[in-house]
Amino acid sequence: MAKQMSILPFTGKLGPLIGYRRNGEYFLRSMPESVQQTAATRRASRRFGIASRKGAFIRHAFYPHLDIHCDGGHINRLNRLLIAAGDHHEAITGFRFNQHTGVDRFFTVAPRLCRNGILNIPAQTIAGYKGITALEVKVIATRIDFTSRQVVGSETVTLMIDPDTTFQETNISLEVPGQGSLVVVFQVRAMYKDGPSGNRQYMAADIIAVAASQVPKYAPKRTYPKRTKLLPKLIFTHAYPAIIQLE
Repeated sequence: MAKQMSILPFTGKLGPLIGYRRNGEYFLRSMPESVQQTAATRRASRRFGIASRKGAFIRHAFYPHLDIHCDGGHINRLNRLLIAAGDHHEAITGFRFNQHTGVDRFFTVAPRLCRNGILNIPAQTIAGYKGITALEVKVIATRIDFTSRQVVGSETVTLMIDPDTTFQETNISLEVPGQGSLVVVFQVRAMYKDGPSGNRQYMAADIIAVAASQVPKYAPKRTYPKRTKLLPKLIFTHAYPAIIQLE
């Protein structure tokens, strides 16, 4: 390991050297002549590649709608979650785009997504902070098809809340039709008289729900051919008034 002393330090590969940054300083190391991978390291590398591509897809699906600054480590944090989750995308519920502040700083009773696509925000007393005149709440619902890596659709709903009054229960219908998982981000920004706060302690954007792919509400009914019902035939004799015989 060697420290870079040049005026223009670099990161990345440059010939047989690799430049990298650590704790604000730049260093150099030489590339290994050969790399031998075991079966386990190949599987780990494959999982990391899948997770990093999926993480980039999720981030870029929400970046156009977010109004806050993400922290510098959010990429690696999301990748680690996805590596552990595998195909269970519900595991990213609770992920914070800004790790310094969560939605629970403002809403002590968490919003929840119901099965009918309704986001329920329970009635509660909103935490107030000095100088803050309002809270801007933005709900971002994006339906993502992880198999084809397509954003099927998105919907955003914005509310302005007075922190000096008790918040009344609110239900928001999130209508994003199509196949794929519905990922819901709940964003909160503290507002001053002259605009939104730039303090990272007063802005949050959390993934609060990941709902599995939609299924048809009504399955088509199967039809079967009608079966002819055999009726008993009555035969009367002198010995027995009624004898039932099936044909």
